[in-house]
Amino acid sequence: MHILKIYYQTFFVFVLAVLFPIPLFAQDSCGLEALDLTSSSIGYISLIVFFIAYLFVMTEELTKMRKSKPVILAAGIIWAMIGWVYTQKGLSEVAEQAVRHNLLEYAELMLFLLIAMTYINGMQERGVFDKLRAWLIHKGFSFRQIFWMTGFLAFFISPVADNLTTALLMCAVVLSVGGANTRFVAIACINIVVAANAGGAFSPFGDITTLMVWQKGVLEFSEFFVLFIPSLINFIVPAFIMSFYIPNEHPDAMVEHVYMKRGAKRMIGLFLLTIITAVSFHSIFGLPPVIGMLTGLGYLQLMGYYLKKTNKKCILRAQQLQGRHDIRVGDIVAFDVFVPVAKAEWDTLFFFYGIVLCVGGLGFLGYLSLASDIMYNEWGATTANISVGIISAIVDNIPVMFAVLTMYPEMSNGQWLLVTLTAGVGGSLLSVGSAAGVALMGQAKGQYTFFSHLKWTPVIALGYFASIGAHLWLNSTLF
Repeated sequence: MHILKIYYQTFFVFVLAVLFPIPLFAQDSCGLEALDLTSSSIGYISLIVFFIAYLFVMTEELTKMRKSKPVILAAGIIWAMIGWVYTQKGLSEVAEQAVRHNLLEYAELMLFLLIAMTYINGMQERGVFDKLRAWLIHKGFSFRQIFWMTGFLAFFISPVADNLTTALLMCAVVLSVGGANTRFVAIACINIVVAANAGGAFSPFGDITTLMVWQKGVLEFSEFFVLFIPSLINFIVPAFIMSFYIPNEHPDAMVEHVYMKRGAKRMIGLFLLTIITAVSFHSIFGLPPVIGMLTGLGYLQLMGYYLKKTNKKCILRAQQLQGRHDIRVGDIVAFDVFVPVAKAEWDTLFFFYGIVLCVGGLGFLGYLSLASDIMYNEWGATTANISVGIISAIVDNIPVMFAVLTMYPEMSNGQWLLVTLTAGVGGSLLSVGSAAGVALMGQAKGQYTFFSHLKWTPVIALGYFASIGAHLWLNSTLF
């Protein structure tokens, strides 16, 4: 009941904030002296606009309206009202600096994510993930073995690839071998969502929230890996319990021959090199990681140029050797880097823009300072950070984490790691709590549903609190 009470307090914290008096001027996250507009009509309207926009985001499946549309509009309305008030008071430069600060934060994260998505889409186009899926399917593993293998693969792939792509890949395997076995498909999908979210929590590349924390400079790249064991516990505890409900039977073996296109292995190597470059630019040169990622895009472009220039020569050679070697002419295809760029999840990227500007605007109005005072001063950092994970099961973890980063409460590294963990794995409590869960409901429609996931929420919650306990115990010296 205490946790439930905390959740409802936090959910309405912005509304309740207007009841508390604060000074006329408050310093926002970018160091600017901002007017207190929390008790003004502009403040009230901004809150209403944001909540209406987010209501549309949460009901995306019903309205069929892409989630980026309402938040982009809300961001424009909020900042237009802020700009009007500051212009009337002769402080237009202050509002301009604030919105530029938020726009810069978004630009860095957007470009970083765009490069990562480009590589993932490129590897998908080259057949890397199809090859992995086909290998798993034709091995003839039992349902229980498939359950554990897809879970562990989701856990270990999501730190490098994003958790959404990883979940979709593993779900394709489950659907291929599970067929009409709805019980197996449902439980395996739940396991994949939990594993993908847990795996993304201990890596700066595994989830947008961890990337935000790293880009902000709150934690160093290597510090995230102390969350490996807590994240593993978050996955293992519910998986162990759910595995007893998986039949130890063997599905019909399937044979599917999949060939990777030319350049696939080199692309995997370049992606790993790009990650190393991004880390090096940040840790060695003191530059934003996004500069290293953009350099990595240059690697991919050069490889695409090489594949294009040598394409005809390789086709002729393949035609000469066909029948004598395992070479297929159809697998020699030129690569255009802008094709995977175009296939990036633009709705997600623009949704992220809307969220960053909306939350940034509410912070500039003064609401986040007040929320920070309630959560981190009255409740205490540990309780507040645990509640962040519970909230992210209902409200997407991106705005929740961005709000925490905008508040920027004074906390130890152990507490920043705690909120990183809870925001990353808290979304697993409900199917709608993470992008992976929402995507799998669409992919395994009718088999993996909101209610099939909800039935296992108490078991997933055991893993959630066990992972928190493991972090508090194993990393106690960081608090």
